Amino acid sequence: MSPSERIDVPEALARSYTRNGGEEEQAWIAGLPALVTEFLDRWELTRDGGISSGEASLVVPVLRVDGTRAVLKLQRPREETTAALIGLRTWNGNGMVRLLDHDPVSSTMLLERLDGARTLASVEDDDVAMRILAELLARLHSVPVPGGLRGLGDIAGDMLKEVPQAVTSLTAPTDRQRLHRWASAVDELAGEPGDRMLHWDLHYDNVLAAEREPWLAIDPEPLVGDPGFDLWPALDTGWEQIAATGDALRVVRRRFDLLTEALELDRGRATGWTLGRLLQNTLWDIEDGRTTIDPSQIAVADALLER
Repeated sequence: MSPSERIDVPEALARSYTRNGGEEEQAWIAGLPALVTEFLDRWELTRDGGISSGEASLVVPVLRVDGTRAVLKLQRPREETTAALIGLRTWNGNGMVRLLDHDPVSSTMLLERLDGARTLASVEDDDVAMRILAELLARLHSVPVPGGLRGLGDIAGDMLKEVPQAVTSLTAPTDRQRLHRWASAVDELAGEPGDRMLHWDLHYDNVLAAEREPWLAIDPEPLVGDPGFDLWPALDTGWEQIAATGDALRVVRRRFDLLTEALELDRGRATGWTLGRLLQNTLWDIEDGRTTIDPSQIAVADALLER
């Protein structure tokens, strides 16, 4: 293999797996170059550009035998990766990047190539961008739900069980009150968790320009539940720019109104499930050692509750 064909794992990806990972994670990183070579040969692919990576995956641009541009995506097998494969097969390119081939053992995917350099964040008018995202969500939610995915009811139940212990880690009384309020909202809705297939992480950077359609979604983390649980990533997307406007609450409310109108959602339920996402995010932050609620989470809650 020539130096130009050498497969180097990006340092950031290697660190993400080896910093806190165990022997299995370290072994997976060490074996990545050989795994790439294996699938280049198995699927008769030719490399067609530099390697890149996401938070947990390696992405290799390739050409198929017929000249079709594609990407080879390698990610360590786990529950989320299995769910993504189920979702990609079910959506079958409807508003979503198309799955061209996959290996169920290693979770390696061959996906259609999109324009990774042009995300929905490149659209200057936020209303236009949010409507595009809402239209994609509506299409993704309309597909019949397959088996094998986690349900929001189970996730909500697990969150509620964690709250009594987690709240003791928050130092500010106001933060403890907020967490209890968000948990109460989830408790009221948990009996009707919904039955749509959700993306779970659709924000501007997970929508890429494409040839087949102007825009397509990527990187789903599918589960079954209420569409209101799918709104928070869109409300929060580009938060640094939102905060810099000095009018974050207005932006969040405008986005929420656009999303709920396009998706024909009950705004009360959508508010409650969005508080559920804030609860989930905060529980994860507490697991990571935080003792305060992130200001962006508070701002989103305030925008929806103080109207």
